[in-house]
Amino acid sequence: MKKYVLLLLLAAPVVACAQSSGSITITNDSKAIISKHIYGQFAEHLGRGIYDGFWVDKNLPVKKQDRIRLDLVAALKKIKIPNLRWPGGCFADEYHWRDGIGPSAQRPRMVNSNWGGVTEDNSFGTHEFLELAKLLGTEPYIAGNVGSGTVDEMSKWIEYLNSNGTSTVVQQRKANGHPEPYKVAFWGVGNENWGCGGNMTAEYYANEFKRYASFAKDYPGARLKKIASGANADDYNWTETIMKNVPNHMMWGVSMHYYTLPTGNWGKKGSATSFSESEYFSTMVNCMRMDEIVSKHSAIMDKYDPEKKVGLVVDEWGIWTDPEPGSNPGFLYQQNSLRDALIAGTTLNIFNNHCDRVKMAELAQTINVLQALILTQKEKMILTPTYHIFDMYQVHQDAKYLNIKLNSPDYEVDGKKIAAVNASASQDASGKIHISLVNLDLHNTITISTALKNINWSTVKGTILTSANITDVNTFEQPKKLQLQNFSGAKKDGDKLVVVIPSKSVVTLELN
Repeated sequence: MKKYVLLLLLAAPVVACAQSSGSITITNDSKAIISKHIYGQFAEHLGRGIYDGFWVDKNLPVKKQDRIRLDLVAALKKIKIPNLRWPGGCFADEYHWRDGIGPSAQRPRMVNSNWGGVTEDNSFGTHEFLELAKLLGTEPYIAGNVGSGTVDEMSKWIEYLNSNGTSTVVQQRKANGHPEPYKVAFWGVGNENWGCGGNMTAEYYANEFKRYASFAKDYPGARLKKIASGANADDYNWTETIMKNVPNHMMWGVSMHYYTLPTGNWGKKGSATSFSESEYFSTMVNCMRMDEIVSKHSAIMDKYDPEKKVGLVVDEWGIWTDPEPGSNPGFLYQQNSLRDALIAGTTLNIFNNHCDRVKMAELAQTINVLQALILTQKEKMILTPTYHIFDMYQVHQDAKYLNIKLNSPDYEVDGKKIAAVNASASQDASGKIHISLVNLDLHNTITISTALKNINWSTVKGTILTSANITDVNTFEQPKKLQLQNFSGAKKDGDKLVVVIPSKSVVTLELN
């Protein structure tokens, strides 16, 4: 009965909110840059991410180039996604690239054993992916097959894409319609090789990385950025072993994966749309663990790479809930609520604040899978609340990081507390200051007084994403229930910025 009453309260419009306050000090004394690649995306051959997502039936009544769905391309170009990771995920370590080139009708079929046991017809392969990347104006990030592949296979894939010499595989590429090399720079050497990528030990994988990386050659105009398959969440020994055994010059980055589980239980993760305040609170506690995990991996990397030449690449992150009722459980299709938007804003703030080490990240995943930016239903598509966060936060891409010191009030549930507000700030090339703030408190409006040291500004404007209920979602019937709105709750008060942040909201301000 108590849970039922609580759900009713969560669903009811908030008439009045209590208020509390906090403070921020922002200083312009950092030399760090927030890499645009922190805002990357991930597209795996999983569920309806590629097929019936990016790559649709030729008879679907939407604008297409070949079978690439162009309304999705337009939406993603708007938020300037900087990179796209493909073909997996776990799928990468069972994918053999030669199956996905040449005439589509002649490509072999396979069973996608990781995701639903469905037939993979390989109609979306290397050339189709790189055409998608070109349409998006984004950098491709290819995950190579270490688990079931060979050194020669990955080496030849790189040669096929990047070489302009005279060889059999280069002639194949030209015969397949692309005379010039693609010059793909970002290469993952395997994926989750501690698990679905081969169940390897850290020591074994470190040796395998060095072997594969030795034969992953640079070609003219295509210097590779090799990314080692990294840790599962808080497996700090994996990072220690890689950093200790692999020379820094051999790798551009080391990956790490961490997913936010509402319940913390992989067996029953929790619903995407129906949850109590207590479960919401535990979700945010688990989300905010990202800060601790990134900090500890960074500290290990600092021991072996004090100059921070090797990037931490969080190439899978996001909320993972139980699949939507009635959907194929192997397709990982879930709805996307205001809660997910707060997770996105909070996580991106964490990455921004660790931009000295976090050089790249990819949300899992772009279309119809996990914490998706876009959901589709035949010819219909909707932009999720998470999409709107990436739209708001694109102002931080390649901007100068501003140091931020935050004093936040607490958000308390069941006697447990977390900081109610988190934030990050940057200055773009034109001198404009951008501050992103997330209020996790479901009930309280929070007033933040901000001091900006050695920063001149006179005007402020902003955008906000919020809704009446934390469980609110965009649907195909109501696709614009949650969308960005102009924000007027910030003003200049003497030499300070005063911001009144509504409960359960994300705000981005521009100071000029």
